[in-house]
Amino acid sequence: MNKKRLIPCLDTRDGKVVKGVHFVDVKDVGDPADLAKRYTEEGADELVVLDITAGTEGRATRLDVLKRVCAVTDLPVTQGGGMTSLADIDAAMAAGATRVGINSAAVKTPDLLRQGVEKYGKDAIVAAIDAKEVDGSWHVFIGGGLEDTGKDLLPWAKEVEALGVGAILLTSIDADGTKAGYDIPMTRAVTEAVSIPVIASGGAGKVQDIIDVLKESDCEAALAASVFHFGEMSVGEIKAALKEEGLDVY
Repeated sequence: MNKKRLIPCLDTRDGKVVKGVHFVDVKDVGDPADLAKRYTEEGADELVVLDITAGTEGRATRLDVLKRVCAVTDLPVTQGGGMTSLADIDAAMAAGATRVGINSAAVKTPDLLRQGVEKYGKDAIVAAIDAKEVDGSWHVFIGGGLEDTGKDLLPWAKEVEALGVGAILLTSIDADGTKAGYDIPMTRAVTEAVSIPVIASGGAGKVQDIIDVLKESDCEAALAASVFHFGEMSVGEIKAALKEEGLDVY
């Protein structure tokens, strides 16, 4: 079994970390740099910073927030939100990002993924996929989870893998912020469809949710937000619990 990773997610809006449910009802949580420092000290394996309104506002990602996060951590940092061109990728990498996550622009211009991989290598490019169940199948959504592309999830996951990305960050819109557990069937379906690492996102509410998704879906990492932000459990506590369950963690 490959080693599993824990990744706190910093959803940002107007320079603050926020959290919502089903991508809406968003509330302020705290300062990105303060939280990044805390999670680094607790033993997180990576940080994801998502500028959640960049796409809907038609602007580039806020590099000032990324720079502040990178200044207080030595962890790998994945930046997402507002990545619409190779120039946006360049700017994020120059500002300190280890990887970039590309979502809406990947659907609209799939070649952007290939361009990023060619310039920075596969490990630097993550295909971020937001998906939701629609009429019995999983559809890919863009625009902050507001626009149904009509694309089926599994063919799209295979397509981004073929374009060379190093990983998929898969978020269940149905589970997001509910703290009712990850969408394990969706996550498992994607891990079985591709050979690249899949990061599960959306729904973590307790340690058992993280144990379940790591054991039952073969995802490489679990991303969470609410459970960390609101002090319900620390990264270290979760890792200890995962080890007790026989999971190999860093």
